[in-house]
Amino acid sequence: MISSQDPDPEQTSLDGRHRRAEASRERIVAAMIELVKEGHNTPPAEAVAERAGVGLRTVFRLFKDMDGLYRVMQEIMLKRLAPLAAAPITGETWRIQLRALIQRRSRLFEEMMPLQVAGDAHRARSPFLQKEYAQFVRLQRDIAIALLPPEQLADQSLVEMLDLAMSFDSWRRLRIDQRLSADAAEDIMAQLVARVVGP
Repeated sequence: MISSQDPDPEQTSLDGRHRRAEASRERIVAAMIELVKEGHNTPPAEAVAERAGVGLRTVFRLFKDMDGLYRVMQEIMLKRLAPLAAAPITGETWRIQLRALIQRRSRLFEEMMPLQVAGDAHRARSPFLQKEYAQFVRLQRDIAIALLPPEQLADQSLVEMLDLAMSFDSWRRLRIDQRLSADAAEDIMAQLVARVVGP
């Protein structure tokens, strides 16, 4: 007879399975992130399973499909970057604040670039990633133009050029396609923004 103080064997078994599933889930996500950071933009489930040390069936039992795995990877990336993104932008003038924002974005973009590029490769097949990307683009724009004074905001062409100049797409082009260092890419972005907003 099991007393009320004794552990329930069935519950203990369920708790153990849950812990093992969570551990496997964490290994799978870590394996996915490692592969992406190594340059594999669309790693197959087989490669993820092998790196995580689990069976292929375990991957799809825990994530159902690759979209679910990209979703969790995106959530982890956003959680890691949230403190840096949320820090207030300081500076005596709006131009100094823009420069501070460029410096911050260079750190953010550099950290997120492998995962974002991998997400982009999968985005056409994922409504979730399409929605997340649209929100990301809108957030970039809103943060940048919030620093502009009214006379600058009135110039729609300037707003559009500034949005493009400070975007992740520009950063990716500078870093990947033009093969510039992170410092050089930040300097180019700062010079471009300075020319857009004028003296």
